[in-house]
Amino acid sequence: MVDFADVTPRLSQLAIELPSWAFGNSGTRFKVFGTPGTPRTVQEKIADAATVHRFTGLAPTVALHIPWDTVDDFGALRAHAEEQGVALGTINSNTFQDDDFKLGSLTHSDPKVRRKAVDHHLACIEVMNETGSRDLKIWLADGTNYPGQGDIRARQEWLAEGLADICAQLSGDQRLVLEYKFFEPAFYHTDVPDWGTSYAHCVALGERAVVCLDTGHHAPGTNIEFIVAQLLRLGKLGSFDFNSRFYADDDLIVGAADPFQLFRILVEVVRGGGYGPGSDVALMLDQCHNIEQRIPGQIRSVLNVQEMTARALLLDTEALDAARTAGDVLLAHEIFTDAFYTDVRRDLADWRESRGLPADPMRAYLASGYQKQIEADRVGGRQAGWN
Repeated sequence: MVDFADVTPRLSQLAIELPSWAFGNSGTRFKVFGTPGTPRTVQEKIADAATVHRFTGLAPTVALHIPWDTVDDFGALRAHAEEQGVALGTINSNTFQDDDFKLGSLTHSDPKVRRKAVDHHLACIEVMNETGSRDLKIWLADGTNYPGQGDIRARQEWLAEGLADICAQLSGDQRLVLEYKFFEPAFYHTDVPDWGTSYAHCVALGERAVVCLDTGHHAPGTNIEFIVAQLLRLGKLGSFDFNSRFYADDDLIVGAADPFQLFRILVEVVRGGGYGPGSDVALMLDQCHNIEQRIPGQIRSVLNVQEMTARALLLDTEALDAARTAGDVLLAHEIFTDAFYTDVRRDLADWRESRGLPADPMRAYLASGYQKQIEADRVGGRQAGWN
C-alpha cells in the first residue's frame, strides 16, 4: 500500500468547480422548495460558493448558468468573484426553458428557432469573453416523445450545423463542452443520448470540442469508468459533472449512492492523465439540494470527491500491474479494494490543518454563524432558483 505522505503533494492539485445553481431553490417535478437564506442574486450565489472554498480549499471557481445568472456588467461580476476569493468558470447555456424550444433548439425543424438557439450560444461566448471563462458547456433537452414525431437523421444534421456555427466563434483557449443524457425530458429519443454521439460530434468539430460526462446521465448498470477510460484514451474527455443517482438523473450529493463507483471513476481519471498538472479535464459538481441546506451540501460533496481522490492516489499500481500480469484475479481485486477501504479521514483532517484549513469543514461551517447571518440578511426579494 502506498503511504499517505507520498500522495499529499498531489492532493493539493485538486480543484472542483461549483455550480451557481446549486445554491438556489430546486426540487422535483411536483415541488420546488424555498429555504431561509437562499441567494436572491448571482452575487449572493458567488458569496456562498466562496464560503465553501474558504472552509475546504477545494473549490476555487464557480460556474454560471445563462440566463439564470445574467447581469448588466459581467466584468464587474468577475471583479466581485475575485474579491470573494474565487474565479468565474464554465458558462452553461440554457435552451430548455424558452417556449420556442418546446420541440427542440439546435435540432428544431424551423430554421428561425435553430438560429435563435445558435444566437443564444454566441451571447454566452460574449459572456465568456468578459468573465475570462474557458468552457462553454452545452446540454440540450432536444429530442422527441413519440415515433414519427421528428426526423432523427435530419435533427443530427441540424445539430452538427449549429454546433459548428457556435464552435467557429470560440477564440484563444476557449472550448465547447458537449454533454449527453440518455433520456429526460425527451422519452422516445434524445438528440445527444450517449457518449458516442457526443464524441462523434466533437471529433467533427475538431480540437476545441470535448465531451462532458455527467455521472448521473447513464442507464442502470452502465460501466461509467470504462467511458472515462475510453474518452481519456481518445483525448476527448473535457469535464465532469459530479453527482449521484439511485434511479435516474437524481442530482444527489456525489458519492451518496455508490461511493465505490466514484472511487472507480477517479482511479481511471488518475491513471488516464485526467488529474493534476497537464490535464485539461475540469471537475465540476452538478447537484440540486432539494431538502438539505445548500452550502453544507456542497461542502459535503467536495469532501467526498477529495476523499475518493485520496484513495485513488493510494492505489498500489505497481503491485496491481504485477498481479494482472501474473493473471492473479483475486489478488488484483484485493489490491484494488484495499485502496478503496482505506480510511483516509484522519489523514485528510491533519492535511487540512497543516494548510490552515479547519480539520472538519462541516462542523466549522455550522459553528461559523454564516448560515444564521444569511438567513437574517436575505429577507425580501425573490429567491434564486430554476422555477
